[in-house]
Amino acid sequence: MRSDRLNFAEESGAFVLPPEGRIAVFRPRAGDDLGALPKDRVQIITGFRPDADAFAAQGYAVADAPQGGYAAALVCLPRARDLARAMLAEASAVVAPGGLVLVDGQKTDGVESVWRELRDMGGAPTPALSKAHGRIFSFAAGAPLSDWAAPDHDIGGFVTRPGVFSADGPDAGSALLAAALPARLPARVADLGAGWGYLAQAVLARDGVAECHLIEAEADALACARTNIQDPRARFHWADATRFRPAQPFDAVVCNPPFHTARTPDPGLGLAFLRAAAGMLTTSGTLWLVANRHLPYERGLADLFREHEELKGDSRFRVYRASRPIPRRPT
Repeated sequence: MRSDRLNFAEESGAFVLPPEGRIAVFRPRAGDDLGALPKDRVQIITGFRPDADAFAAQGYAVADAPQGGYAAALVCLPRARDLARAMLAEASAVVAPGGLVLVDGQKTDGVESVWRELRDMGGAPTPALSKAHGRIFSFAAGAPLSDWAAPDHDIGGFVTRPGVFSADGPDAGSALLAAALPARLPARVADLGAGWGYLAQAVLARDGVAECHLIEAEADALACARTNIQDPRARFHWADATRFRPAQPFDAVVCNPPFHTARTPDPGLGLAFLRAAAGMLTTSGTLWLVANRHLPYERGLADLFREHEELKGDSRFRVYRASRPIPRRPT
């Protein structure tokens, strides 16, 4: 666990925090224990709304982008290699030259290869300490990491960036769902987990749509969506889709829900999206859903909607249409 490595490294003298100044912590996950760091000096840097909300609720200062002028930083490595590199480049740039940049990650996140790459390019990382299936090390801010920055890139007319879901092209499930949407949709539509805007663009291409609300938890993905969709009918919400409450119900929802929490498969996350969709639809509203074929969503759809049917699919995905959500009793 991250807290075990932080405490171990601090107690062993592997790093010494500067006596004053802000400490940027890049992309910790909800549940991470950062007690080894002085809370009043920490600023959490994360664009993932559920994590941002979790740390804000604990009293941490939170921002979706670094503000510069930090005395030190902790980079919590993600699994995505390009995103990890970009975070390290950003940390090296926003911490005072020569300042402490800690790097922590699980072995499955590629922390060992990151250490080797930094060493080979002259970043002079300290020896890595191993603990709790991961490693922690540090290097001095100002290391030559500009080549690791993460510029946006174009994929067939869409802008994406490293770390967002399906950054290299439209997800096959989303493409299947987009093709299954009818020629006409009702006036108010929501895209839950909208990503960089592929499904929302398909929605806005249908007749009848007056508003399409893109609800996305990852700030980088939503920023790409704002670039990709210039249609004035689009509305953008940086929000946890499972907790979002619209000002008024939607007539339809489209959704390609995630089913992983970090590295761990979690079908319950997809079911939470289904419950959220049912809760934000009108009583006659419709959900258009794509899901991996192996996921057990039929029971959830039957519990949440009076009508549901499988429309089409392939060897990997199923497309469902569910309508007339069943009112839920307040809990």
